[in-house]
Amino acid sequence: MVKVLFVCSGNICRSPTAQGVMQHLVAEAGLAGEILVDSAGTGGWHVGEAPDPRSQVTALNHGIDLSHQQARKLTRDDFEEFDYLIAMDSSHRDRMAQICPAERQDRISLMLDQASNGAGGDVPDPYYGGDDGFEHVFAMVKDACRGLLNKILRDHFPGRSMSD
Repeated sequence: MVKVLFVCSGNICRSPTAQGVMQHLVAEAGLAGEILVDSAGTGGWHVGEAPDPRSQVTALNHGIDLSHQQARKLTRDDFEEFDYLIAMDSSHRDRMAQICPAERQDRISLMLDQASNGAGGDVPDPYYGGDDGFEHVFAMVKDACRGLLNKILRDHFPGRSMSD
């Protein structure tokens, strides 16, 4: 089983969106039993809460239900458990690197490193903005999730490809 963890600040906007999008893409690829997807936050402010309602509405508008998710805080054990730990921005990556064992640092990457344009950089936090920010984040995350899934397919499931 390949395990992927998406990480943002409070685990209510960006990382649950990425979790939902990736789970959707994994299911479409027929790999739901072979790729596990989860999300967490670097902080514990929202532990146990559902994703931000604006994230949920945006995802639902694209056919993805986030309502079953609950925020949780990143733990040191996550670096042993997950094969891919994907930070939404450089501050998350830096925080993750501080608590990650040295031998697991290679499991951490930025979300937009997987984007089709390969530009890297940060997924902006839509929390303090309007609804258009959530739509923008959704589009960025979807593109990067497609790239990540293609990488996982190449590395772990040779001969398999995403259905378009």
